[in-house]
Amino acid sequence: MPVLRGLTIIAVSGDRERFRAALTLACTQSALGGAVRLFAHEGAAALLVPDDDAGDAALIESGVPTRGQLLAMAIDAGVSLIACQTGLAIAGRQATDLPPGVETGGMVAILATLGEDRLVTI
Repeated sequence: MPVLRGLTIIAVSGDRERFRAALTLACTQSALGGAVRLFAHEGAAALLVPDDDAGDAALIESGVPTRGQLLAMAIDAGVSLIACQTGLAIAGRQATDLPPGVETGGMVAILATLGEDRLVTI
């Protein structure tokens, strides 16, 4: 299998369904052996805190992982997860609310270190 280019995903909103898609894409890239990082911009930053969501019971019943489970899977898979510092402040959250392995950062650093990564916004 050819070596995959890195993938940088920017989650642009607090939409939980879109964020689940971003986590799924990140886990898939990692499973294929590619480097991946997910930057949670502004409204998405609080979604890196593993709280329960409405509809979790239906997902579990269907055998589909919840956002919290996807988050744990991404961390275990070595996905680089970065929370927007501004977004955390807007949501009234702090870096200490994030699970171990999730960092804080900003858009400037993401773009400055993009290199040859593919860039996707969700």
